[in-house]
Amino acid sequence: MLIGILETGLVPDVLRVRHGAYPDMFEKLLAGRGFDFRRWCVVDMEFPDTVQEADGWLITGSRHGAYDDLPFIKPLEAFIREAYAAHVPMVGICFGHQIIAQALGGKVEKFSGGWAVGRQEYTVNGRPLALNAWHQDQVTQLPDDATVIGSGPSCEYAALAYGDRALSVQPHPEFDAGFIDGLIRERGRGIVPDPLLEDASARLDAPTDNSAMAEMISAFFLSPRKVPHV
Repeated sequence: MLIGILETGLVPDVLRVRHGAYPDMFEKLLAGRGFDFRRWCVVDMEFPDTVQEADGWLITGSRHGAYDDLPFIKPLEAFIREAYAAHVPMVGICFGHQIIAQALGGKVEKFSGGWAVGRQEYTVNGRPLALNAWHQDQVTQLPDDATVIGSGPSCEYAALAYGDRALSVQPHPEFDAGFIDGLIRERGRGIVPDPLLEDASARLDAPTDNSAMAEMISAFFLSPRKVPHV
């Protein structure tokens, strides 16, 4: 199965050397599960010609907001709606989670409770999961087709399902402790309150359930579609 990765943000140069770009992280997360990958850097306006160029689509995280007035936002929303209509399965992570919701009629805003950084605890499909997060924005209004399948103490809509067409999660199963540590040092200072960064640093050694989320993403992509895409 060919998964097209839509890269919506760029890893800071100083971290890319060690950790790779966001598509590299997802290829590593989903390795050995029967997928091939191709990537498009949509943040730089590199888009697939059609939604049928891949068997499924994965939309990455980004430092940008889904509501930002940037050139790639509207074309990406249109692509999401077209893929959704064609029943080509999509997975969205963090920004990807938010932009799918926004494209399909939901709303994304800065969370009044502030940032979530580092290891956070969620309940997804009735199962407790610990995953790394790095966000202030959240989905605050659901699209009509969305079903909440995961939430956390400070993130009501942490995971959404849209039938067999889309699956999205707010946290980052592709982020390991080393990358979170790098974000704290290279991107967090002066943006995220210091107490939150210190707390995230103190929890770097705690385990996360990235592999469980990888299994969930894989199962979604590989499940038979009720309506085959054309």
